[in-house]
Amino acid sequence: MSIPVVAPPQRLWTSNFTLYFVARIVSMLGDAMVPVAMSVAVLGLGYGVSGVGFALGAWMGAFALFVVFGGVFADRFHPLPQMVGADAVRCGLQVGLAVYLWLGHPPLWVIIVGSVLGGIATAMFQPGLTSLVPQVAADPQHANGVLRVSQGVATMIGPALAGVLVASTSTAWAFAVDAVTFGVSGVCLLLLKVPRFEVDRTESTLANLRAGWYEFRSRSWLWSVILIWWLLGVLVWGPITPLGAASIIDAHGKAAFGWAEAAFGLGSVLGGLVAIRLRPSRPLFGGGIAMFLFPLMPLAAAAVPGVPLLILGYAISGAGWAFWGVQWATTVQTQIPEDKLNRVAAYEVAGSILAVPFGQAIAGPASALFGIHELLYVAAATAAVCAVALIATPPIRDLKRVTKV
Repeated sequence: MSIPVVAPPQRLWTSNFTLYFVARIVSMLGDAMVPVAMSVAVLGLGYGVSGVGFALGAWMGAFALFVVFGGVFADRFHPLPQMVGADAVRCGLQVGLAVYLWLGHPPLWVIIVGSVLGGIATAMFQPGLTSLVPQVAADPQHANGVLRVSQGVATMIGPALAGVLVASTSTAWAFAVDAVTFGVSGVCLLLLKVPRFEVDRTESTLANLRAGWYEFRSRSWLWSVILIWWLLGVLVWGPITPLGAASIIDAHGKAAFGWAEAAFGLGSVLGGLVAIRLRPSRPLFGGGIAMFLFPLMPLAAAAVPGVPLLILGYAISGAGWAFWGVQWATTVQTQIPEDKLNRVAAYEVAGSILAVPFGQAIAGPASALFGIHELLYVAAATAAVCAVALIATPPIRDLKRVTKV
């Protein structure tokens, strides 16, 4: 890896970035609670590992199918109004689920329908997250590092809080808190003041989709990463939550699963802090090296050692994942023209996660055939193979760091 450089400091904490930061961190805090709360709720309702996979897969599948349209609409108009509207929808959905859990025993189909609607709303929200960073921060790498640290803090606190809530009260409280975070996020985004960018609205939606697809497929480093992420999505990210939850809860109880997820967040904080200062001249190569730490999460979930070692494995994995995430986000934001960034980001996000619902949906049936721990070992091996692929693929390995376009 080339010798990293340290960029001179620039003013980051403007009023715009502060509002954006608050919106991101409170929303991420609530989101980080949901996988733990959803897993425990669905398992507690008697729907098993397959039920967890279907519920999480429904959200992810809807998100992956609609996020490209979210990117087109964000580029055609502006991402802020649809992000605020998405927050309002998600707030209402989480309130409804919390009330249902308080009052009765929701059938699995109700949970799945709510997950689908939540996934569609998030698809309208997500593309704007990428394009807003260069608009609210003069130094995208610094901003992405800070955001990754905040995401790590949220990922650390959210699961731990969810674990405490589901162990001491009920899963409904986790969804109620999540609803509040979407409300706070929407208000902060509503107060943002960012310039509008010029777009040609005479083009049809189909033409916009084609333009975004051209920008996506013309960059071999971009679609190469997405191809690798397909393998990671089906065999690692898809099954890791339902299988990890079943494995850890069975060995150490509900709270331990929350603590393990929190440890991943702590590692993400450390990885994000390192990424603020360490700036490889070939960012995706540097991020690919860090990804060799990521397999420790599925490995720890498979081996279920004592809680201290379990937490350590999740924490180290989180550090590698966060460092990669900062390099990837900054690369996308600085390599793609601003007026096409929402669409390209939408294709990138859709491609990255489209495989995840398949992995979530098959987690239950596959675990019944092959065993939970066996599949988690496969996930660990797959994550290591993906790290090798990242540093071995020339367009990814050789891509140079650039400043904002």
